[in-house]
Amino acid sequence: MEERVILIVEDDPDIQTVLRDQLEMDGYRAFGASTGEEGLALAREVNPHLIILDLNLPDTDGLRLCRDLRKVTEVPIIMLTVRDSVSDKLRGFEVGADDYVTKPFEYLELAARIRACLRRSGGGPPQEEEMDLGRVKIFPQRREVQVDGRPVRLTRKEYELLELLACHKGKVLTRDFIKSRLWRDKQIYPWSRTLDVHIQRLRQKIEPDPEHPRFIITHPGVGYRFET
Repeated sequence: MEERVILIVEDDPDIQTVLRDQLEMDGYRAFGASTGEEGLALAREVNPHLIILDLNLPDTDGLRLCRDLRKVTEVPIIMLTVRDSVSDKLRGFEVGADDYVTKPFEYLELAARIRACLRRSGGGPPQEEEMDLGRVKIFPQRREVQVDGRPVRLTRKEYELLELLACHKGKVLTRDFIKSRLWRDKQIYPWSRTLDVHIQRLRQKIEPDPEHPRFIITHPGVGYRFET
């Protein structure tokens, strides 16, 4: 499958770096621009499949840039902004935005919106009805899980944890990475057992023998890996 290219136009270097790292972990190729001028030039150069556009840029208004981008590309544009009024959103849609995410946001929400925009535009694979992981099956559209054909009831955070591990099956995800993806809105201290408790509960629900897990493998001092 063709690698999907995403352009991030964001002047905050920390947000831009985090988004690029997260997107690349999800299999996208990500480019970053810090100004409107740079973003417009990169849009012409890299031909992205989707653009993430911050409305507050140092050299131009994001709405004006969105209008300019629409002159050179028809790919989906997701706006990022601290503005949350209906009028601001309507103006964004009027100049060509496809979706709107208000800061602060959780990456999982943005990732879901990216997938939805790419599906609608034909720039991404169709949403699979299920993720077939052998004995474990995940149904993303319904947020349901089955193990050996039987339904398993998970909490929202347990489901997100399982989906995150499954989407990177075979790869070791560090504890810090998992925390940054699932608990972005909360500070989890290094000594907190929040992640460990969720792993333990998830194993109790999906593992044939939770004391000797075969799906969620621990890498001591590093993190966890999902195996089928």
